[in-house]
This record gives sequence, C-alpha cells and structure tokens, in this order.
Amino acid sequence: MHYSRLSIVVLFESAADAFKNKLIGFVYTGANKDGAAGLKTIKENNGLTIVQDPTDAEVAIMPEADIATAEVDQILPLAEISNFLNSFYKRDFFLY
Repeated sequence: MHYSRLSIVVLFESAADAFKNKLIGFVYTGANKDGAAGLKTIKENNGLTIVQDPTDAEVAIMPEADIATAEVDQILPLAEISNFLNSFYKRDFFLY
C-alpha cells in the first residue's frame, strides 16, 4: 500500500488530461508497480501505450504490472521502442 501519490501516476494522469489521444506513454524496466495506474489513464484517454517486453527488462516487475493493469498497445524489446516511436514522428502523429 502506498501512503502518497506516486509522481509517475500524477505525471501520466496530468499529461493524459492535457494531451488526450496525442500522448504516448511508455514504461521500461523497474522494481515497482508505480506506473500502471497512470498508464491505464493514458489508455482511457485514447493515448498510445508502450511497455518494454518483460523478458527483455532488467527488472520485469514494472512492465508486468502495466501489462496486467492496462490494455497496452505495444509490448516491445527496448531496442525496438525508438524505431517504433520514430515511425509516428514520420507520420506526423504529433501535429495537431
């Protein structure tokens, strides 16, 4: 149980509220489950969610929690995430 609001959750929720479907949230390796609720909020606002493949992560706890909590769009090895993000830039994903 957490006795404070985790900063990553606040960041993801605020960004999802501000940018809606223009937001891409991604979570990498980690030893806590602190990104899951925020990533779920991004997905609920039609943003894109990306999680590092737990089998590729140094510590799989965080990506596994995100996969279990939110319906993520992509589960990718770390080496493939930058190419995936570049594909959105080339398609003008970020332009309003």
